[in-house]
Amino acid sequence: MTNTIEVLETTLRDGAYMVDFQFTARDTAVICAALEDAGFRTVEVAHGLGLGASGTRWGVAAATDEEYLRAAATSLHEARFGTFFIPGIGTKAHLDLAKSYGMSFVRIGTNITESEEAEAYIKYANRLGFEVMYNAMKSYVVPPEEFIRRMRQAAGWGADVVYLVDSAGGMLPSEVKQYIELLCDTLDTRVGFHCHNNFMLACANNLAALDAGARLLDSTMQGIGRSSGNPQTEVMIALYEKLGIRTGIDLFKALNIGETLIRPLMPVKSGNTSLDIMMALAQFHSSFLPALAEAAREFAVDPKVLIMEVSKVDRVNPSQELMRTIAADLAGAPTTGAVTRA
Repeated sequence: MTNTIEVLETTLRDGAYMVDFQFTARDTAVICAALEDAGFRTVEVAHGLGLGASGTRWGVAAATDEEYLRAAATSLHEARFGTFFIPGIGTKAHLDLAKSYGMSFVRIGTNITESEEAEAYIKYANRLGFEVMYNAMKSYVVPPEEFIRRMRQAAGWGADVVYLVDSAGGMLPSEVKQYIELLCDTLDTRVGFHCHNNFMLACANNLAALDAGARLLDSTMQGIGRSSGNPQTEVMIALYEKLGIRTGIDLFKALNIGETLIRPLMPVKSGNTSLDIMMALAQFHSSFLPALAEAAREFAVDPKVLIMEVSKVDRVNPSQELMRTIAADLAGAPTTGAVTRA
């Protein structure tokens, strides 16, 4: 595995399905700013079905395309933002509008069997100066040979990135690896992967794609998204850290975004909590969580940080005294007893 990847954070686009496209322009501005502060550098915004989709047929969004674009443009200073675009829903005029707001990338998506519909828009977006990503929706419905033929065409039209897309969340890691390896072995174009969680394999499939050579990997905070959702961003960042892969993203800030800005908006709470994720990363057994939570409350320290620090000393049978001593140390408060810190 490489030690660098690009995380494409798509909460504000694919996640919009779960809230009936009711992320507001203010939500977009606040969440974009928080994502940038946490270190995310590639953010997707606007209606779930892309530019031009808001309306009675596809679902009326809480804001217009222009309002979403303006919110992202005014909130992001280091991170870049983009939108989805489906030919027949979006038009060239929508791409012109997005360009006027400084948008830097566009993801043009068609069903893989209708990839020819993307040609004119890939070429036009290229002329506008966008980084152009082609998303082959429902990639799995064609055999690998036809998939590669169509992706080679998309690259020839000017796509800078080609995406394997598991739209139904039904692919297995071995299948993901097969398709991604074919892309990486056949094309010079950068390769990305987007998937859903219907088989509860979204995070595993992201890792399979990474192992096979994909370098743009999509995820959403709390796993929010269409159908059963997407790979959970916070889980993926923790996994990348465990694998020693650099993302430039602050895990603790990402965990806080998920729990404070996204989880309250979700009609159905489906993602792992920050403590679930931190216990996995630190290999801290859940049976000790009540005692740790008590120590964290007593000394007013972040239980996530306390989990990490306690696990550096004892992952087998940490005592309450150990937890209180480390919590006091983190808080700068005096306590009786001493502990040797690893």
